[in-house]
Formats: sequence, C-alpha cells, structure tokens
Amino acid sequence: MGFDLGLFLLRLTVGVTMAGHGTQKLFGWFGGGGLDSTAAFFTSAGYPSGRAFAVVAGLTETLGGIGLALGLLTPLAAAALLGTLINAMATRWGGGFFVPDGIEYEILIAMAALSLALTGPGRLSVDARLPVLRDNRLDVAVGAVALGGVTAAVVLLIRG
Repeated sequence: MGFDLGLFLLRLTVGVTMAGHGTQKLFGWFGGGGLDSTAAFFTSAGYPSGRAFAVVAGLTETLGGIGLALGLLTPLAAAALLGTLINAMATRWGGGFFVPDGIEYEILIAMAALSLALTGPGRLSVDARLPVLRDNRLDVAVGAVALGGVTAAVVLLIRG
C-alpha cells in the first residue's frame, strides 16, 4: 500500500502543480499573466502565432495536470506534460542549471512525469478502476512518451 500511496502523492503534487501553471497561462489565476501575457512571451521566444501556442501550452498543462492528478490516462497525461516541459527547457536553455535562469525545476517535473508514465498510476487512481487501463503496460507507456517527445520536437522545429 505504501507504493500506491507514494505514487498517488507524486501524481497529485505534479498534476496539481502543472494544472496550476496551465491556469496561470490561460486565465491569469494564481498570479499568472493570463493569455495575453503568455502569448506575448511565446511570440518573443520565437513561436509563430504566440497566442495559439499559449493556448496549446495552457491547455496541455491544465488538462495533463488534471489527468495526472486523477490517474486518468496516466501515460498520455504524463507524456503531454513531458512534451510541454521539453519546450520549456529549450526556451530557457543557456542560463545554467540552477535558478534564477536554470532549468532544474523543468527537469525535475519532466522526470517525475516520465517516471509516472513508466510506473503507472498505482491502485489509487481512476485508471485502476477501468478494465482497459487497469494494467500498466510498458509498451503503452513508451509509446505515449515517444508521442510526447515527437510532438515536442515538431513544436520546436516550428519555432525554428
């Protein structure tokens, strides 16, 4: 039971944190800049159509975070967060490892999401209640993570 409780706490913490980041981008909640500010940042970071990418990032973080917190479609939720965090690392790259300009936070959250995709959500999750998703399969997890990585790479290529 300790294993499942540990996975639950990790999923909940990472999921709620990322959902909060998403709502900062979309709605300006929790002291965030909201969609206009986020769009301006994406434009300044070289993304074409900064507003569209701000919406995609905000929705991905919000919905992926909620999915991870609930343990719902866990490999896909984790992969969505991983893809977003790869883009965040690429945007911030060059400032060293530690704050204020480093990427240690992004790496920590990305590795937590990757770990959850590979281990599965545990028994204290929605996935554990659904017959099709009950058994965590490594091939599904690896496929989801690959999808997140490919999507991140495509977005980075669009960014230039």
